[in-house]
Amino acid sequence: MKRIFFVVSMGLLAGFGMAQENNGPLTLRQAIETGLGKNLDVKQSEIAMETGKINWNQARLNMLPNIDGNASAGINQGRSIDPFTNSYINQQVNYNSYGLGAGVVLFNGFSMQNSVRRTAYAYEAAKMDLQQVKDNLTIQIILAYLQVLSNDDMLTQARNQEVLSKRQVERLEEMNKEGSIPPSQLSDLKGQYANDQLSIISAENALESAKISLCQLMNIPYDPSMKLERIDAQSYAVKYEETPASIYQTALKQFAQVKATELRQSSASKAIKVAQGQLFPTLSLNGNVNTNYSSAARSSTYLGQTDVTSTDYVLVNGTPYPVVYKQSNFSSDKIAYGKQLNNNLYSSVSLNLRVPIFSSWQQRNRIRQARLDLKNAEHVAQTTKTQLQQSIDQAYLNMSTAANRFRTLLDQVNAFTESFEAAEVRFNAGVGNSIDYLTAKNNLDRSNINLIAAKYDYVLRTKVLDYYQGKQLW
Repeated sequence: MKRIFFVVSMGLLAGFGMAQENNGPLTLRQAIETGLGKNLDVKQSEIAMETGKINWNQARLNMLPNIDGNASAGINQGRSIDPFTNSYINQQVNYNSYGLGAGVVLFNGFSMQNSVRRTAYAYEAAKMDLQQVKDNLTIQIILAYLQVLSNDDMLTQARNQEVLSKRQVERLEEMNKEGSIPPSQLSDLKGQYANDQLSIISAENALESAKISLCQLMNIPYDPSMKLERIDAQSYAVKYEETPASIYQTALKQFAQVKATELRQSSASKAIKVAQGQLFPTLSLNGNVNTNYSSAARSSTYLGQTDVTSTDYVLVNGTPYPVVYKQSNFSSDKIAYGKQLNNNLYSSVSLNLRVPIFSSWQQRNRIRQARLDLKNAEHVAQTTKTQLQQSIDQAYLNMSTAANRFRTLLDQVNAFTESFEAAEVRFNAGVGNSIDYLTAKNNLDRSNINLIAAKYDYVLRTKVLDYYQGKQLW
């Protein structure tokens, strides 16, 4: 009972711990790991990689000898050839035959060896493709994660704006009852209050849409109650030290897509040698072992000789005497099954040479096609590097623009904050009008929302540059 109580207690504690972990906020690392474990594109890329591994293993196994066994059984009726004696017989014969053959290719222009190298490069390229899919998914999840945080901040900002407008409406309603303000001021603030409520509705919709997008990338059901762990986006808003040239040089060594194209180029090069090897003679060594059984097979045992008087006679002095001759006697017995298989065992060894002479130029055209495939792989590799450099230049430009925009908006928020505070003091004191107050408030609200978007946009742009360099993204 103590043991059972201990097991149950530990299970409850473990379940409570898991519940605590599941109920906690989703971290960026958890989101990425969940996506990498469940995303369909990642799963399909893993299958493609395993297929490449199978092809590589099979190319190596093709160099081993081939071994085949065969067995047959049948019944012959009527006039046929006895498989044991190769003589004609006219009876029912049951027969069996067994054989074992082996063959190995000794030389075929190194085609098999180059096939192993070709499939090895293809397998390594498939692994790089898998890594590229994971990297792409990682950056997409980071984008979706930051979008959720950004929309959450915008929702908080919209609610703060609504609270401020609500307080002003409540204050002006009291003042309007007393007749101390023009009714138009209350109407203006009520309109602004309704506008802020609409902003909350839009922000809530944008937040839930961002959550749905994140769940789709993670391939999990949408959970409206999902909470994300906050990150300090402000700490990422620092100057990016690397230059586009240094980022590009690092990407050439680290970026999985570049490695994949280079490996496919090497694989295409080996494919040419595989096709060229088929033009050489093929030398192979073969061996066979066979035996058979026949129900008609008999063995004869010599029993001795006896004198037999025939019907023939000879005349001796006119007297007939019968002719007596010696007759050999044998006993016929059926040969045992196992003994027949052992007695009929025979083997052969052969060295075969196959020389390709003419095959409608098929192999020549395969070589030409392999060379075209190599040329295409070279173009793809070069274009991939060019596009990578262009993407890095564009990403760096976007990052620089986002940094400048973030700094400018930060100054703008500070300026509009001071302007709004002054307008609010005047409006509350009855000196300023509602138009000036609302103008200052709307300017500050817009700049705060723009600042939130710019802050997360800059973080994303820096992550994109880290992605090209193969750096840890979370």
